[in-house]
Amino acid sequence: MNALLAVFGMGGTELILVLGAVLILFGAKKIPEFAKGLGQGMKEFKKASREVSEELENAMNTDTPPPPPPKKITPPVDAESVTTDVHAPSSTVPRG
Repeated sequence: MNALLAVFGMGGTELILVLGAVLILFGAKKIPEFAKGLGQGMKEFKKASREVSEELENAMNTDTPPPPPPKKITPPVDAESVTTDVHAPSSTVPRG
């Protein structure tokens, strides 16, 4: 408890004065409601913080799938550059 007070830089007398001011400002009935809301807020904050930490840890631990192998690319065939090996029948006339 002393470490908590040291963080705020308060002594025992200062803490009593602050608690007395809170009691006067909010009243005895509102303080439990205020404390309950504060507790629920802290609980939600811790839950969200834990979920974010878990998501980051899961993202770091998951294995990424290997990249697909490169596809063999064939150049397009140009119609003019294609040679056909078709021989037309020759009409040779005997020379005489």
